[in-house]
Amino acid sequence: MRIALVGQPNCGKSTIFNQVAGYRSVTSNFPGTTVSYTISDVRFGNRVFELIDLPGIYSLSPTDEAERESRRFILRTGADLYINVIDASLLSRSLEFTIELMELELPMIVCLNMMDEALEKGIVIDVDKLSEILGVPVVPAIAKRGKGVKELFETALKAVEEGVKTSPPKFCRGVERYIISLEDRLKKIEIVGKFPSRFIALKLIEQDEEISSMVYRYSPDLKGFVEDVRKKLFEGHERTPEEIIASQRHSLAFSIFEEVSRVRRVKPSFRDRIDAILLNPYIGYPFLFLTLYAFFSLVFRFGALLEEPLLSLFESIFNGISTTFRAKGLSFFIFKGVYDGFTGGLAIVLPYLLPFLLGLSFLEDLGYLPRIAFLMDALMHRIGLHGKAVLPLVLGYGCNVPAVMAVRILDSPRDRFVASILAVMVPCAARMTIIMGLVGFYLGGGWAFFIYALNLFMIGLVGWIFSRLLPGYCEGLIMEVPPYRLPTLRTVLAKTWLRLREFIVIAWPLLIGGSIALSLLTYYGLESKLNSFLSFITGTLGLPSQVGVTLIFGIMRKELSLLMLKQALGGNLAILSAVQMLVFTVFVVFYFPCVSTLGALLKEIGTRKALFVVLLTTVLAYILAMIVRGVSLLFLY
Repeated sequence: MRIALVGQPNCGKSTIFNQVAGYRSVTSNFPGTTVSYTISDVRFGNRVFELIDLPGIYSLSPTDEAERESRRFILRTGADLYINVIDASLLSRSLEFTIELMELELPMIVCLNMMDEALEKGIVIDVDKLSEILGVPVVPAIAKRGKGVKELFETALKAVEEGVKTSPPKFCRGVERYIISLEDRLKKIEIVGKFPSRFIALKLIEQDEEISSMVYRYSPDLKGFVEDVRKKLFEGHERTPEEIIASQRHSLAFSIFEEVSRVRRVKPSFRDRIDAILLNPYIGYPFLFLTLYAFFSLVFRFGALLEEPLLSLFESIFNGISTTFRAKGLSFFIFKGVYDGFTGGLAIVLPYLLPFLLGLSFLEDLGYLPRIAFLMDALMHRIGLHGKAVLPLVLGYGCNVPAVMAVRILDSPRDRFVASILAVMVPCAARMTIIMGLVGFYLGGGWAFFIYALNLFMIGLVGWIFSRLLPGYCEGLIMEVPPYRLPTLRTVLAKTWLRLREFIVIAWPLLIGGSIALSLLTYYGLESKLNSFLSFITGTLGLPSQVGVTLIFGIMRKELSLLMLKQALGGNLAILSAVQMLVFTVFVVFYFPCVSTLGALLKEIGTRKALFVVLLTTVLAYILAMIVRGVSLLFLY
């Protein structure tokens, strides 16, 4: 059995999914977080079923790739039951999509999520009456607290057994008669049976590309009849047929809303007063700057507090253990590789990664990220990108892979390509550990801030150049700004663990494996040959020749660069000069995206463009490192 969660963005689908499937889908308090669907087997009582968390979709006429993913699933793959998750505080708007789903006559129930926020807005909903009007079960819920989730799935399983099915509501007579006339013609075509005739009729009137081409392939002569219907609708209402159908759904949704709800007058909430300050054009930007500065300062201070004592502890332990090896043979080098990889992850990566992921999860769930997008919209337009492009960039600070995948929320291929280039330039959590663990720790927080400032400047400059080189028009930002929601400790910890687990399960073993490989290269004398091969890079950048091999490992995982560097330099990073630390960090921050990010690029923008991004970032890294070397020699030597 297959049950799918479907609804508009930021209505709480992923929160419900995580409540019953365990924390497997990253949730955030901003629209567009889920860009591909997640599947999990769920045991509920003595029943086992497949639960699918679909990306948010505003209507069955999608405008971006994430919405198209949901539509493809609904029209082509299908489920035994759909749970239409609705944000109860946005009931009228959400019901427009519910009506569209009903036109497909799907097996469906409705979950009225966020009932607490509806009450805060003064909206009181008669759930039974809504169920009666829609003709399907309606379950109220507050998913973030787990309230109503058990009842929701009990009702869902019962609905599957009873074969609950929706039936579409009717529009006004002046529109309905044209739909019926088209339905009558469609009943003679074979395609009817796969989809309800009413759904096909509506999509033909709306000139849906996929449905139209499918129907006209079976019945090309129907095209003239549809054009005649569209013409009569336009003449009768003096609006385009698409506008007429949309206004009919809007009118129906609003009528249902008025029938089932009462709205009490409420005073402006505390959240509204906060927004008046944080989104103010004069106060909002300084607050944004202070927030980000405080965030990265806290990460640096926490990491620096632990890094030095942990490194000293592990070094003294190693000195004690290494005396048990009689000679520095193969077993010694293998042990050293394992030990350096394990302790490096523990002493250098985790002290910075953990507080960073905790802070990022908190800001995401709080709802501050879409406010950042709102504030940055003007700046994004100056570099020729849609304001929504800031969301993949913000996600990039956690990991570049979801950031590249998130470019799907952008409508134009041009914007998606430019945003992909910029997303891989954002220093992810792995590169953050290099900035903090090397530059921040040895040179101070000011130089770490310089790396971030340089990175932001280059992102702006590269975006500005490419948006002018590539033809296209940048549309205005239309984005739903969700209310502030106090993150729950459970959700923040679960989300942090989900992201941290990726490091522990995937990156850490790679760190240890890479460390062993480097030890073996040293043992067999191959390290020097690789370093010699890469000396045309390291030599011109003024870096020690031993650094060469670490750059290769950095392509697998960025964290490997720092740990391999430590191992390559005999465990003492301090032998690097201040200039060399800066040059190495700048090069690693900008050069070649890691293998996982490259995979995401190939999927999202294709091989040719992905290879272009690889070449561009590597050349850019080399030029920037050369410039930083030249300039910093004036101040640091």
